[in-house]
Amino acid sequence: MKYLNHETSRHGNTFKPYEQISIWGVDGMISFGDPFSGSFGGPPPVFSMMFTLITTLIVGVALFILGRGVYTWMSNNACERITKPAFVVSKRTRVSGGEHTSAHTSYYVTFEFDQGERREFHVRPGDYGLLAEGDQGQLSYQGTRFLEFQRSRQRSIY
Repeated sequence: MKYLNHETSRHGNTFKPYEQISIWGVDGMISFGDPFSGSFGGPPPVFSMMFTLITTLIVGVALFILGRGVYTWMSNNACERITKPAFVVSKRTRVSGGEHTSAHTSYYVTFEFDQGERREFHVRPGDYGLLAEGDQGQLSYQGTRFLEFQRSRQRSIY
């Protein structure tokens, strides 16, 4: 089988990348050039470069966020589970979104340990609702991951 090149076709006719042709009585130049040069009425090279740049940036950011999440998950799993006495110092929420999108609320609780060290944890909404400032008990966590808080029995003052 004979391979085609720019000089010959399979019928033996010569072929040139730029050739004067006439189609339906209209004379003009036709280009069989580089597909990335904007020929055949395609977008100019600047638009192709911008599309590639923006797509690469979006994919890069998504991969970075995914990688950071996997890294945090793996490092938390590698940490030992710690349970120690603590009490609830404060609670807070952070609302994101809203206005034109659905809102999302994140819940955080700050615990203080016997030696005065404080740590804040992201907690589930159910855990947030069951905790009150001043509660004392046993806090279990693994790395930066909140696991549970078992409140100590307190005597009623009534």
